[in-house]
Amino acid sequence: FAAVTDTPGLPRVLLIGDSISIGYTLGVRAKLAGKANVHRPPENCGDTARGVKSIDKWLGAGKWDVIHFNFGLHDLKFLDGAGKLVPPEKGKQVASPAQYEANLRTIVARLKQTGARLVFATTTPVPAGSEGRREEDAVRFNAVAVRVMKELGVALNDLHAFVQPQAAQLQRPANVHFTEEGSARLAEQVAGRIASLLASAKR
Repeated sequence: FAAVTDTPGLPRVLLIGDSISIGYTLGVRAKLAGKANVHRPPENCGDTARGVKSIDKWLGAGKWDVIHFNFGLHDLKFLDGAGKLVPPEKGKQVASPAQYEANLRTIVARLKQTGARLVFATTTPVPAGSEGRREEDAVRFNAVAVRVMKELGVALNDLHAFVQPQAAQLQRPANVHFTEEGSARLAEQVAGRIASLLASAKR
């Protein structure tokens, strides 16, 4: 979360996302050292409703060349009346797929105003037994997001497909979070996708 002092002349990259993105931020920064200034909001960006409210603050006044963003795990979780994570049958889902779609469209419209190249990362898998979430909802919400991004011309970084075959090695048991190795692998994937967008921008 420490503020980044930009190296003049390098492109500026913004990572927006929840704790999964927090886990890969330092790795992405290290892999793009000397190639890009990599920033992120100094907080967990949470669900799309928070994104709609906070996007102006996160963007700030600077120019962005690439914005890599994700929302999903916090939209599909189930909470009780006190805001505590609970089993799906005992709580209410934070966002319906329709609310998720509407919020994503609002967020993308604002991000497009920056003129940055945009890339949406699909939501990583929900392992069996994860508290407060259903495995199938990651797939369901990703289908919504992918349809929206394709319609709006936003590039994709399919982290769900990247993680799925190796989820047992990269994620903690019955937990949406990643091991240290898992976060490092995600950082490689994210940095590579951003680097390819930066390279295509120079052509």
